[in-house]
Amino acid sequence: MEYIFRDYKSPAKNLILTIQNFLMFLTTLTKHSAAADITSSLSEDQVPEAFLVMVLIQFGTMVVDRALYLRKTVMGKVIFQVILVFGIHFWMFFILPSVTERRFSQNTVAQLWYFVKCIYFGLSAYQIRCGYPTRVLGNFLTKSYNYVNLFLFQGFRLVPFLTELRAVMDWVWTDTTLSLSSWICVEDIYAHIFVLKCWRESEKRYPQPRGQKKKKVVKYGMGGMIVMLLICIVWFPLLFMSLIKSVAGVVNKPLDVSITITLGGFQPIFTMRAQQEQLKTMSGKDFGGIMRKYNSNPGAMQFLEAYTHDDVTVAELEGNSNALWMISPPSRQMLTEVLEAAATFPVSISWTVQRNVSLGAKAEVALDKYTTDLDNSTRIGLIELISGVRNQSVNIVNVFPNFIRAPSDSNAKPVKQLFSDGNYSTISLSLKRSTNSTGQHQEWWVVNQTQKAYSSKAGLEMYVFSDKVSPPSLGFLAGYGIMGLYASVVLVIGKFVREFFSGISHSIMFEELPNVDRILKLCTDIFLVRETGELELEEDLYAKLIFLYRSPETMIKWTREKTN
Repeated sequence: MEYIFRDYKSPAKNLILTIQNFLMFLTTLTKHSAAADITSSLSEDQVPEAFLVMVLIQFGTMVVDRALYLRKTVMGKVIFQVILVFGIHFWMFFILPSVTERRFSQNTVAQLWYFVKCIYFGLSAYQIRCGYPTRVLGNFLTKSYNYVNLFLFQGFRLVPFLTELRAVMDWVWTDTTLSLSSWICVEDIYAHIFVLKCWRESEKRYPQPRGQKKKKVVKYGMGGMIVMLLICIVWFPLLFMSLIKSVAGVVNKPLDVSITITLGGFQPIFTMRAQQEQLKTMSGKDFGGIMRKYNSNPGAMQFLEAYTHDDVTVAELEGNSNALWMISPPSRQMLTEVLEAAATFPVSISWTVQRNVSLGAKAEVALDKYTTDLDNSTRIGLIELISGVRNQSVNIVNVFPNFIRAPSDSNAKPVKQLFSDGNYSTISLSLKRSTNSTGQHQEWWVVNQTQKAYSSKAGLEMYVFSDKVSPPSLGFLAGYGIMGLYASVVLVIGKFVREFFSGISHSIMFEELPNVDRILKLCTDIFLVRETGELELEEDLYAKLIFLYRSPETMIKWTREKTN
C-alpha cells in the first residue's frame, strides 16, 4: 500500500497545486478589488501584484518538489516541508489580512485555499513517512493499457510545454549517461510504444472477424460525422459571416452625419451635421417606394434586397451652414480670379458617418468624398454670388451622392447601383449676407437639394445604408472577414487534417507493429538499470534500442505476434 502511494503521490499533489493556483487569484485580491469580476480583470490584462508573486512562488515550489522527488531526498523534503508550513501560516495570518484588510476568519476563499493546502501538507507528511519510491519507471498514466489511460496520456502530452518541461527536469535531476537529445529520444519512443500497446490491447478486447465488412453503424456514425465536420470547416467562413449578420447581426446606426463642401483648395464654404432627431429610420412604406422605383433595375434590386427599412437612416441636414464664411479679402479676390481664369475648377463634397464602435464596427468613422469640375455657367454664377451682384442661387448638377453605404470599415462609398444613369443629385448654392448688432457684416452659404422626399425646407437628405455587424461577443471572429477566416482558420485546420491523411505510408514500419511487448520491456529495462545505477548497462540498452529502430529486419523479428 505504501509503495502504491509513493508511486502515485506526484499526480495527486500536482492536482492539488493546480487547484491552489486558481484559488490564489481570489485570495490575493485587495480590499477594493475583492468584489471585482475575475473575467473583467483578465480581459483588461490586469493582474494583482500579490497574485503574480504568489503564483511564481507556487510554481517554484512545484519545481523544487519535483527535484526532491527525483533525487529521493527525504531529509530535503522534511526541510522543505517545514519552510512551507511556517511560510504559508505567516502569509495567511499576517501578510494577507494586512493586504486585503480582512481577517482570516472573514475571508472564505482564503479559508478554502488553506484547507486545500492542508491536504497537500498531509500528503507530503505521509510521503515523508513512507519515503520516496525506489524506482521511478515512466509516467504514472502508463501503468495500465486501456482507453482511459490512452486518452489521458494523449491529453497530458497536448498541454503546451508540460512534456518538454518534465523531460528536461527529469534529465537534470536523474543520474544518467545519456545526453539530453538521447534522453528525449527514449522518452518519445516509450510514449509511442505505450500508445501502440493501448491500441493492440483494445484490438484484442474487441476483435474484428476476418472477412466481415464494417458495420453501417460504424461507417455512417464515424464516417458520416467526419464528412459533416470537414464540410462545415470548408464552408465555415461563408456560413458564419452570413448567419452572424443576418440572424444575430446588430444594426449599427449612425450617431452623426456631417457634410462639407469645398471650392478648390480654399476654405470650406459649407459645413453641416445631422444628429439625434435629424437622423430618422426609414419607414417600411418609404423603403417599399424605393424598391418600386428601382424594380426594373436588377443591380439595384440585388443591393436593396440585402437590407431592410431598419437598416436605412435618413439624415436631414439643415441648409444653412453652421459656420460663417470667414474669408479674408485677399483670399476672396484670389478665389474670384481663379474662377475667372482657370479652365477647370473643382468642387468637393465630403461626408463623414460616425458609429458606435463598441457594437462591433471596425472603425468609428466612415468617410469619403466626391470631386467634380464646374462648368462655365456655374463658375460665372459663383463669381457673381461672391461679388454680390447676384441674389439667385446657382445650381451644381451631378455633385451630391445622396445614397451611401456605411459598412463596418472606414469607407462610406456611394451606392452606384442606385445611380443607374451615373448622375448624382443636383444642389443649389446661395450666399446670404446680414449685419449683426455691432455693425459687422456676416456671410454664410445656403445649400439646397433640388429633389427631396422628406422635407420642403432648404437642406440636404442623405440615405445611409448601414451594414449589420456581429454581436460584440463574436466580434473577435467576425473581425477577420471571409478571407481572413479562410486564411487563419480553414487553411490552418486543413494543414493539420492533411497530416492525418497523407504521409501514412512513411510511418507504416513504426505504426503497424503487431506486438510491442519486447520493445516496451526494453524501454522499462533502461529505466530500471538507470534507477539501480548501472549506467554502463544503460548505454548498452540504449544502443540496442537505437539499433532496433535502424534495422527493419530486427524490428520485424522483435514485433512478430506470438504463436503457440
